[in-house]
Amino acid sequence: MDEEKQHSDIKDVDSDEHSQGKKIETGEDNLPSKAAAVHEVIRMEGEKELERDGQALLWSAIAAGLSISASLMAKGILHARLPDSPERFFIENIGYTVGFIIVIMARQQLFTENTVTAVLPVMQKLTGKNVLLLLRLWGIVLAGNVIGGGLAALVFHLVPFFDSATDQAFRTISLEIMEKDPEGMFVGGMVSGWLIATMVWMIPSAGAAKLWVIMLMTYMVAIGDLTHIVVGSVEVLYLVFSGAIPWYEFIWPFALPTLAGNIFGGTFIFALISHAQIRNDMSNQKKAKAKKEEMEAAKKEAAKP
Repeated sequence: MDEEKQHSDIKDVDSDEHSQGKKIETGEDNLPSKAAAVHEVIRMEGEKELERDGQALLWSAIAAGLSISASLMAKGILHARLPDSPERFFIENIGYTVGFIIVIMARQQLFTENTVTAVLPVMQKLTGKNVLLLLRLWGIVLAGNVIGGGLAALVFHLVPFFDSATDQAFRTISLEIMEKDPEGMFVGGMVSGWLIATMVWMIPSAGAAKLWVIMLMTYMVAIGDLTHIVVGSVEVLYLVFSGAIPWYEFIWPFALPTLAGNIFGGTFIFALISHAQIRNDMSNQKKAKAKKEEMEAAKKEAAKP
């Protein structure tokens, strides 16, 4: 029993809620602005993700890697079936959104989502323990996504699910990403990370429009020819397994620059700015609350006989 409690304490995020035993308040009536309410919803979700069991995270991440391969599959099928015209580019890229819809609606672990959700608790209380929990989450989820995506790419190559035209479409689509140099991979990954982070920020208040938000933001990633570490892993590993490129090209020029760009765009640009916009609001609210409690305590003290 003591060992279980100690293990739970290790995984608990350092936060005011845990240290003071307070319930997290996410309602707009309890917070100074709508932005602060959205921030708290996402931060609460981030705390839950940071505290999840490692094995559960890994299996969810592998499932997400498998599911995200639907983006390549849908895009490839549309590419093979549509006539070669300028309109084909815009229609086939609707298929790119399919994998994201499956992953996000099924609540599976996708790496680029966690570059925002899990970062907010760390920004609110920057401690060594929280940073280690964040790195643990990122490492497990990224590894699971790449494993799942790699398995899907291998199956696409080995199992004759598709006709030759679709297989050629997979190859054509995947080769397009390798035309970028490392700088292009990084910049594309940075903008992609920012768009996915924006999507995560929009979802809590999207309501019934959640599906359209996912489609819109991921469609922008597709038509912008931007790089995404997980979807791109499926595409590049398909080329590796089919012998089109050597395995080390997966690492460089693709994976490392794209990963750095996704993290930089999703974390250091979007999450920092989003956290900064509500930081003063939250700080002023705490000061006002503390002052109110101090005045109430003084009144009670003065009322004593």
